[in-house]
Amino acid sequence: MQADVSPDPVLASYRPPSQLVRDKEIDHLDAHCRAFVALAPFAVLSTADAAGAPEVSPRGGDPGFVKVLDEHRLVLPDRQGNNRLDSLRNVAANPQVALLFLVPGVEETLKVYGTAALAGPDVPGLDLTEFGRAPRSVLVVTVTRAYLQCAKAVMRSGLWDPAAQVDRSALPPFGTMIRDHCRLETPLPDDATLRAELALEL
Repeated sequence: MQADVSPDPVLASYRPPSQLVRDKEIDHLDAHCRAFVALAPFAVLSTADAAGAPEVSPRGGDPGFVKVLDEHRLVLPDRQGNNRLDSLRNVAANPQVALLFLVPGVEETLKVYGTAALAGPDVPGLDLTEFGRAPRSVLVVTVTRAYLQCAKAVMRSGLWDPAAQVDRSALPPFGTMIRDHCRLETPLPDDATLRAELALEL
């Protein structure tokens, strides 16, 4: 990690990061990173298209649904979804990706950066039976940077605090929001039916 040398006055107003913050970034998945990925049931995938327009996509499954092949490669399965394929189309045009892993009850997070390649089910060293139902495709990520993020953001948000959970009734049903987004005149099915019809992964 290099110090910011931007002349922007706002950036210049920040103090430099400590040496510890600089040094925590590594170029591979060490034992701690691999253990974190193995426990994570949820990750956020960040991609961008050829023009740099960003996309973020939540990905989830059983703990360890992202498989680590070795200290420089991990595999993210593509589960059945809504077939927009935004992230996959982006990777086909621009391989730069980032992943943010979360483990329930753990306030630290793991950031992983690298380049991704879209692949079918024949990745060397990958046993697709580990995924349960075989995915149609996977992203093979070659890791270039990884580091553990401190707990401050998760602590401030109260993310894992049961008392901080919002009652679902605070928002309209999913179907109502989708109907309004699409400007439909007729109501949509109940949420459970709608999710099944859209093949959304929960």
